[in-house]
Amino acid sequence: MIYTDGSVFLLQGRTYGYAIRVLGNGFLQHLYYGGKVSRCDLGLLAAMGDTTAPGDDINMDMAFDGMPGEYGFFAHGDFHDPTAVFVRSDGAAVSRLRYKSYRIYDGTARVVGMPHVRKADKTLEITLKDDFSDVEILLNYTVCDDSDVLVRNAVVKNMGKIAVGVKKAFSFCLDLPNGEYSMMRLAGTWGRERCPETAPIAHGITRLQSLRGASSHQTNPFTAVMRPGCTEESGECFGIQLVYSGSFAITAEWSRNAQLRIQGGINDVGFEWTLNGGEELVTPQALLTYSCGGTGEMSRSIARFLRDRIIDPKYAYSPRPVVVNNWEATYFDFDNEKLFPIIDTAAELGIDTFVLDDGWFGKRDDDRSGLGDWFVNEKKLKGGLNTLIDRCKSRGLKFGLWFEPEMVCEDSDLYRAHPDYAITANGVQPARSRNQLVLDFTRKDVVDRIYTAISKILAENDISYVKWDMNRSITECYSSKLPPERQGEFMHRYILGVYDLAERLTGAFPDVFFEGCAGGGGRFDAGALYYFPQIWTSDVTDGYERTKIQWGTSMCYPLSAMSCHVSVCPNHQTGRTTPLFTRGAVASLGAFGYELDLSKLTEEEKSQVREITRNYKRIQRLILDGDLYRIIDPFTRDYFCEAVVSADKTEAYVVGERVLCIPCDYNRYVYLRGLDPDKVYEIEELGVASSGAALMNVGLLLPKTADFGAWTWHLKAVEK
Repeated sequence: MIYTDGSVFLLQGRTYGYAIRVLGNGFLQHLYYGGKVSRCDLGLLAAMGDTTAPGDDINMDMAFDGMPGEYGFFAHGDFHDPTAVFVRSDGAAVSRLRYKSYRIYDGTARVVGMPHVRKADKTLEITLKDDFSDVEILLNYTVCDDSDVLVRNAVVKNMGKIAVGVKKAFSFCLDLPNGEYSMMRLAGTWGRERCPETAPIAHGITRLQSLRGASSHQTNPFTAVMRPGCTEESGECFGIQLVYSGSFAITAEWSRNAQLRIQGGINDVGFEWTLNGGEELVTPQALLTYSCGGTGEMSRSIARFLRDRIIDPKYAYSPRPVVVNNWEATYFDFDNEKLFPIIDTAAELGIDTFVLDDGWFGKRDDDRSGLGDWFVNEKKLKGGLNTLIDRCKSRGLKFGLWFEPEMVCEDSDLYRAHPDYAITANGVQPARSRNQLVLDFTRKDVVDRIYTAISKILAENDISYVKWDMNRSITECYSSKLPPERQGEFMHRYILGVYDLAERLTGAFPDVFFEGCAGGGGRFDAGALYYFPQIWTSDVTDGYERTKIQWGTSMCYPLSAMSCHVSVCPNHQTGRTTPLFTRGAVASLGAFGYELDLSKLTEEEKSQVREITRNYKRIQRLILDGDLYRIIDPFTRDYFCEAVVSADKTEAYVVGERVLCIPCDYNRYVYLRGLDPDKVYEIEELGVASSGAALMNVGLLLPKTADFGAWTWHLKAVEK
């Protein structure tokens, strides 16, 4: 809901309140963000705001630095890191933003060319006018009554006739009072994506960012700002998450009066966007999530929001295909005769879809050639894709295919014909990674060329599943088709090109299920989820390492978004051997599949795979729409445990793993969460029934297992 008397605005979601006030001098003051308040509280909030207001005298600009604001300006009394910087034709970057008007309308804010919230109840649009230029800033606040998530973004508009240079344009600014906050970030690297790290916010500026052209393995576009005492189960925190897949920044800065400013959006390093008269720059949306129930409730609120309002509704709650991917089974060394046994065995074991990974196209027997040549290598695959597709159909399977649309090898027909399609800079030897260069997706003709090639493959073959990969970061950051004064637009224009291709392909082939990937989890973000209902979580599939990767990813993404596979042992990334049951149990906490040569399994292993697959199909509904409760943290304990509980509290699925056996370490209890204390639950594996209250308060003994042993419990509510 949105309430206003024309000068004070109150926004309300399910459990939060957010209040803004227009001061007499036109400054826009942030009043409050936290637990839900009512309209009768606006007088109190305004009175408290009076203590930080700079006064009605327009010459009191220097006092603005101490006032909680909604969008920071630059070089005229606001000494914070600015939210936006724009430069006039005379080179002056001085700005002072004041209120001009507002409007409230149904639905979500207009965002063109980027992923966005698909449905919402109301949007408040506040227009700010710069005193010293023809720039206006539109601040959008989108509210969903049944959600804890407030959606924000900004639009920079040049209302004059002379061009303006925008050097920075963040999506939002949020000022929080009372100090002593900690910040959780999801950091890591390839194979160790999204590890939660929490630390007090120090003085100065704390900055999370990616300069890689993608949201990256190293830093996810998310942070949780936590009040003292916030834990997994209790306390206040604020989740900040960008609906954006490119280079980004999120910053936190202490200012006077123990005030914390959080802001973020498109990374401003090297950024400059030219706005001609009448043009506008729309910034990515940001999701602000309030929780008074700790980081656990924050995560569940975000997961519901992404499923309900970001992910394609056709797939958000639909059963996902159980796949087998041939990559770790064969790598590049395959032909029909090597793939047929995997397909045949998959059919025997209850798997739905066979996915053919890298190596099926062009001249592609290793990673040194062929990328960009999206035509079938019939020397390797006799009869083309249809031979494999027909084999799948005859066995009752569907067929999926791997692409890496954004990349090109120098040893390829595409590069030989169009070397200018690759991102390079004059006089600069390009940095190479995985023997490939990145295509210049700032160019429409390049995007069109790739769209034509991929859509031809999809149109001519019965393909139900696409894995979209991206295996390197962007370097050089230069386009031969952009004039010198517009090279600062490169990184944002690149991701707009990616979004354009994704929009066109998913729109043209609505019955094809698209999975995202970027060298594992290098582009796992809310923006990517708009096009890809699930994303390959990490290239590391080890049955222990995945407990940590999936734990961290669940901080701000739903289980159904995490693509999780059972792979062979010794694991190809860690060399570790873990039980097949453990690998299956951990992988069942996501969108499930296999990454191995099924035809080489023993009969005992095949029997286990059948049971693991049956178990996943049994609990898949919980993975799609249940609520996750993180119970034992694998980063701090020798155990891991999570539970998924149905919305009506009648069903739950618990997965646990013990890492290393330690003497005299068995009599430990696990306390379940999320159950209805008044319901009685039967635990299938234990043959006992108990109240939800007892299971949460008395607990259960952790099972005795060997190293890396796992357990699963299926709970069902029964009549008392």
